[in-house]
Amino acid sequence: MVILVMRMFALNGLLLRDYQRLKGSLLLCFGNGDEQGKRNERRVMDVSKLEDLDRHLFIDDLIRHVEDDNLRLLQKIKKRIDEVGLELATIEVRFSDLFVEAECEVVYGKPIPTLWNAIASRLSRLMCLKKEKNISILNGVSGIIRPKRMTLLLGPPSCGKTTLLLALAGRLDPSLKTTGDVSYNGHLLSEFVPEKTSNYVSQNDLHIPDITVRETLDFSGCFQGTGSRLETMKEISRREKLKGIVPDPDIDAYMKAASIEGSKTNLQTDYILKILGLSFCADTRVGDTSRPGISGGQKRRLTTGQTIVGPIKTLFMDEISNGLDSSTTFQIVSCLQHYALLSEGTTVVSLLQPAPETFELFDDVILMGEGKIIYIGPRDYICRFFEDCGFKCPTRKSVAEFLQEVISRKDQEQYWCHIDKPYCYVSIDSFIERFKKSELGLQQQEELSKTHDKSQAQKDALCSRKYSLSNWEMLKACSRREFLLMKRNSFVYVFKSGLLICIGSITMTVYLRTGAKRDLVHANYLMGSLFFSIFKMLADGLPELTLTISRLSVFYKQKELYFYPAWAYAVPSAILKIPISFLEAFLWTSLTYYVIGYSPDIGRFFRQFLIFFALHLSCISMFRAIAATFRDFVLSTTIGTLSVVLLSLFGGFVLRKPSMPAWLQWGFWLSPLSYAEIAITSNEFFSTRWSKTTSGNRTLGEEVLDARGLNFGDQSYWSAFGALIGFTLFFNIVFVIGFTYTLNPNTSKRSRAIVSSDDNTQSSGNHIMSSSKTKIMTSF
Repeated sequence: MVILVMRMFALNGLLLRDYQRLKGSLLLCFGNGDEQGKRNERRVMDVSKLEDLDRHLFIDDLIRHVEDDNLRLLQKIKKRIDEVGLELATIEVRFSDLFVEAECEVVYGKPIPTLWNAIASRLSRLMCLKKEKNISILNGVSGIIRPKRMTLLLGPPSCGKTTLLLALAGRLDPSLKTTGDVSYNGHLLSEFVPEKTSNYVSQNDLHIPDITVRETLDFSGCFQGTGSRLETMKEISRREKLKGIVPDPDIDAYMKAASIEGSKTNLQTDYILKILGLSFCADTRVGDTSRPGISGGQKRRLTTGQTIVGPIKTLFMDEISNGLDSSTTFQIVSCLQHYALLSEGTTVVSLLQPAPETFELFDDVILMGEGKIIYIGPRDYICRFFEDCGFKCPTRKSVAEFLQEVISRKDQEQYWCHIDKPYCYVSIDSFIERFKKSELGLQQQEELSKTHDKSQAQKDALCSRKYSLSNWEMLKACSRREFLLMKRNSFVYVFKSGLLICIGSITMTVYLRTGAKRDLVHANYLMGSLFFSIFKMLADGLPELTLTISRLSVFYKQKELYFYPAWAYAVPSAILKIPISFLEAFLWTSLTYYVIGYSPDIGRFFRQFLIFFALHLSCISMFRAIAATFRDFVLSTTIGTLSVVLLSLFGGFVLRKPSMPAWLQWGFWLSPLSYAEIAITSNEFFSTRWSKTTSGNRTLGEEVLDARGLNFGDQSYWSAFGALIGFTLFFNIVFVIGFTYTLNPNTSKRSRAIVSSDDNTQSSGNHIMSSSKTKIMTSF
């Protein structure tokens, strides 16, 4: 037993030393007065506890010139990994006979968005006279995307580039009909989680406008986790210890700091800010159209940074040069090239018109046209392929521009290089047939016919977990972000509180000492003040709808990337609003209770406050649920306004319950305002000051309640309070369900394509490509 205990202590000591070795590193410190940034001395520091200034200075010292020093850093990391004989897992993406079709509705006449066409479309659906047509987007494309290489996706607009990237990333719209296979290391998309194995970067820059650039990257890095970085670091340290290798202290510190999981901020954030040129605006809010922030080009770089700050090695990037100048595009693509070559990643980048120096950074090229792949292979071979077809790129012409014009009927003739032969238009299908018969095309077909290696090492490169963090870590990260957003939107809450105080002061003036006299007339006035207070609590929750809607697009983007589930977002959002409801209810009750003249009993004061608190909580939960369910700003605002009207109508004051038809009384029981009014009136009119008996041995308070149809007994208070808490829980459950099972509003808004019945040609495109004869309109 003693020996066993001693072995356990020895094992714990060994694990502790290993843990400390993975966290501790020799770092070069800067003196406080060292303005030139010269190094003073090295000391052992815990890389998980670096201060912000230490991280900034370390990265600034490590990468002084981005292009040269970043490449040098990655080369040193690669050299360290190679010295211990460690092979990093790579991912090869294959796709074979991939067809994607969209189902469109056929209409007569011109397919333009008129009221008549919309009505005719609805009537045809009701009468089952609707005609449909399938339009091809991708037509049997096949290919191999190799790791450690940069692949450029080229093609004219609406040729299917975005659809191909979405298909490879496993994120196609479910409404599209897809056939064919996409595999990672021989494994189909259904065998792992493609959203955590690859990352698709869209053309849209969706960011929360209220947080800074650094905070955006910090949260993104936190939710993505560190992947296998920690395990890789452990294995490198173990092998270096066995071989007696002393690593470069700067490289060791960087790799250890980048492998820390679950921290609020990470050295990787400072690294991404540096290499993407975002350091000078790191503490600037992102902003949007209504709030000033960073520029459009900086948002593009931030979108790219959000992708590469995590551990994902397979990237599909769609038009990342939008809004960027050629120099910035070159810088970003250069960083991606270093990442692909030295980190052994798999990268496909779609660019519309890359500059010549940017084009030279790519290893492979995929050329598309009319939903088909014309060429896929090394960049150096593509010009020779077209020369064999009879077309040559002039020395004055950019190769990227030549490739997009040579497949165009309008621009192709100028590149014909056979003087002795008459020019004849070469169609895209002819180019494809020639490529299939070429040496490169035959080699690709042979490789696709072979079965890919499905060894365990290859499978380890794929992610089988949906979320990188544990439930508790996700909850903490979401809570930190929600609390930060509340601080950044503090003006909204301060303004609401100030407005509440202002309206409360007016209410005090209007209903001043209304409860001082106890008769039926003043009781009705008092009942009116209570209903106004309830309505104020209801209206005070309406801004929550707008705040929720404004963040939906970012939430759905991060949900699709499996940053966190819906409940991890909804729970902090609901819990952190409790203090706001508490403050609003307490301010209103404190201002109005004694001035208006309610029962001067401290117990009833707190009971009224409790009802206002529960009502306010249920109302803001209701508006959040409406936003999560309907998602669209106009529709949600309309439903929210309508709900305010209906809840007020069925609340028991505007229309008394006894006056409601029997078939409408269900509305009374489904309104939170009804329960608030039941509780708050019973709290007031069952007090001793209203216990004066009248004719029929009924108290004055009971007569007032009977007249309004609100007399449910003195014990109805707690039942109504419980009902309000139940409404709060119900609306929050709807909030979670709405976020979990509803589609992304950015994709669900894609209206169904409509084509004219006079057109017999098929179209293909980014989602739908219109030909010269096909016109497409948005359906109502």
